[in-house]
Amino acid sequence: MFEGKRVAVVVPAYQEELLLPVTLAGIPAFVDRIYVVDDCSPDGTVARAEECAAADPRVELIRHERNGGVGAAIVTGYLRAREERMDVTAVMAADNQMDPAELEGLVAPVARGEVDYAKANRLFTGQAWELIPRHRYLGNAVLSMLTKIASGYWHVADSQSGYTTVSLEMLDKLDLHRLYPRYGFPNDMLVHLNVWNARVRDFPQKPVYGVGEKSGMKIRKVIPRISWLLLKAFFWRLREKYVIRDFHPLVFFYLFGILMALAGLALGIALIVLRSLGEGITAATGVLDAILLIFGAQFTLFAMWFDMESNKDLK
Repeated sequence: MFEGKRVAVVVPAYQEELLLPVTLAGIPAFVDRIYVVDDCSPDGTVARAEECAAADPRVELIRHERNGGVGAAIVTGYLRAREERMDVTAVMAADNQMDPAELEGLVAPVARGEVDYAKANRLFTGQAWELIPRHRYLGNAVLSMLTKIASGYWHVADSQSGYTTVSLEMLDKLDLHRLYPRYGFPNDMLVHLNVWNARVRDFPQKPVYGVGEKSGMKIRKVIPRISWLLLKAFFWRLREKYVIRDFHPLVFFYLFGILMALAGLALGIALIVLRSLGEGITAATGVLDAILLIFGAQFTLFAMWFDMESNKDLK
């Protein structure tokens, strides 16, 4: 227990027979329950988990009959933690990339009721650029910016960090079965948390690489997929939070901004095509296109500012 609160750790595992025992051995003694969720691994992950469970009564192995993705594995662990009424539930990857010494720093603010969701941020330190592989750092930066817009948590960075803790009260509110089951899970989680006005805060974490981990993430495939997920999640959040639950005029600003920007872009392309074909273009048409683009950008920026103001206390 931590300050009278029961703590659980969810460890999603897929093909981690080498690093899983090291990861579990490092989990601090104040953790009450450890849920290892095997996502239908074809290697010896299950055998290693069973050995760890035999040596540590805190460890419980949960197996998926079919591979569902890292998000699905985390949700399975969340459901088990909610069933056992664990006050704080953390997520630690099975590849030993999350320093267990930093777990207390993530558990404490949630256990004390300061925040509803705490997450590690590997970009706080100046070591991130040197330690994180360049392609992953740049991909993280792009997705972090898109996640800020989609989730409304403008103060949160390193959206791809999966080292997190969440309160039981928030797990009770969330519709866990709606969360994205694969690599976009932490991004989608932030969107859902924002709809419930959850207090979210980043905490510094030193990046850990080169410990034998193997990433199955293909950046060129993941970024387009998560970007599409975030686009859909953005409109879902606007509808749920600013239309259905409590109306906010920023919806109109986003609507007008997007429509004007798209109309200006379409008209601009049409003018370029006509010009290339030798057709004449009037000055009024060019001015109209400029007005559409300028007003589209202004409306969108005002909508973002309203969104930032609306969510500035959620930290």
